[in-house]
Amino acid sequence: MASHTETDSARIKDRHAALADSLLPSGPLKHFVGGEWITGSGDNTFESINPTTGEPLVRVYEGTKEDVDRAVNAAWEAYEQRWAGATPAERQQVLQTLADRLDARAEDFARIEVLDNGKPITEAREDIELAVDHLRYFAGAARNIEGKTVPNGELHVQTRREPYGVVGQIVPWNFPLLLATWKLAPALAAGNTVVLKPAEQTPTSLLTYMREVADVLPDGVVNVVTGSGPATGAPLVSHERVPKVAFTGSTEVGQGVMKAAANTISDITLELGGKSPLIVAPDAAPTDAAEIAVDAMFFNSGECCSAGTRLFVHESSADEFVDAFLDAIGQLRMGDPLNAATDIGPQVSRTEVEKTLHYIGLARDSDADILRGGGTAEEGILAEGCFVEPTVIADIDADNTVATQEIFGPVEVLLEWDDYDEMVARANNVDYGLAAGVVTDDLSFAHRIAADIKAGNIWVNTFNRLPAGQPFGGYKQSGIGREGAMETLREYTQTKSITMDLGEDQ
Repeated sequence: MASHTETDSARIKDRHAALADSLLPSGPLKHFVGGEWITGSGDNTFESINPTTGEPLVRVYEGTKEDVDRAVNAAWEAYEQRWAGATPAERQQVLQTLADRLDARAEDFARIEVLDNGKPITEAREDIELAVDHLRYFAGAARNIEGKTVPNGELHVQTRREPYGVVGQIVPWNFPLLLATWKLAPALAAGNTVVLKPAEQTPTSLLTYMREVADVLPDGVVNVVTGSGPATGAPLVSHERVPKVAFTGSTEVGQGVMKAAANTISDITLELGGKSPLIVAPDAAPTDAAEIAVDAMFFNSGECCSAGTRLFVHESSADEFVDAFLDAIGQLRMGDPLNAATDIGPQVSRTEVEKTLHYIGLARDSDADILRGGGTAEEGILAEGCFVEPTVIADIDADNTVATQEIFGPVEVLLEWDDYDEMVARANNVDYGLAAGVVTDDLSFAHRIAADIKAGNIWVNTFNRLPAGQPFGGYKQSGIGREGAMETLREYTQTKSITMDLGEDQ
């Protein structure tokens, strides 16, 4: 690991504090309901922590069931009085303006994401760029929601795609504003209104964005209620007046969302966990494969549901690959994420740090080899924040808990393979099926892997590339539905069939 050169903790803390003062509103952050900023029915607030410094960033109001009720009522009022009657062209213009407003302050929002989440500024800039692109993509998609006709003799059958009305949405903390746009843009394009709960760890960028676009949105079309999962999220997903729920987060919480939605027979979209394999073919150049593997695993400090957390390397090139892989990791810089030279930022919270260290401890207990990392930083700001060293684990069974459960931190599991069928069986032998990757120059091998791996997203000679228009979602316990593409509009609409008797003479 390249040495951290910014050891002046006080200077870094001052830099973060000054930036927060210049970009964020003062006082506790309020809910945004019906076009108004409200404190809600309770007086409880909670702290959002800057994971780089370990110090409080902002205070935020804790939403209650009553606040969720108020937001749902405001969303229905907006839907029935204003948004349901908006034309596709009008919805397109709103979304286009939402994109323009975000684009105009892209650097500010990237910095807010760094303060809130801890991701390196270079990655935060990419997130905002993608968020703008998704808003513009679905702005155009608003004009492309179509039904069909079904010929049937004397019967004329036609279908319409109609919105649900009010959609409840919950987004995670690893891509706070980007994943909020993934949810908001298609829901609005399809004609729904929204009640959205951001993660309690990272509410700041979305609430700041709502201030930027409040004048663009008709009152009540987008409502944001902040708070924890039990206090705020649970009453939203189980609300009898929310016919559609979209959730991104862990599989464990997703199971609870699914059970709650069953009580009201609400439709659901779930984008959940992953334990994605990256397969290095025998023909892959070790240095090139190592670069892809580093990006697949350590992008966003490993806090990525599709991260390539299981690395299957052919035994014929394993030694050369491992040398190149460890060398590439050694070039990564861990430090202040506001520094453009930083590659690895902190994890989002102390809780996530402890979870990651727990899994590393399980690997040690299993007599696995820790080839690199395995602990937290011990100097300067790195020791005060939520930093975990990029870690590589080898000599561990493919069915070990560390190799099968989602860690959501910078921890790679290295596995060798020789027999193709056995490797595929091991790669598929997890509960998840979100993504996978393969590094090869053999097109036939790439096609074979793409067909045999049970996952919703397969990358060839790249990883974690998600342009607007590419459907994203998983197999098995990685979720239900797809996001980011035209087919997402089907997730936010329901089909109405209209059948007309044309008579025998027609």
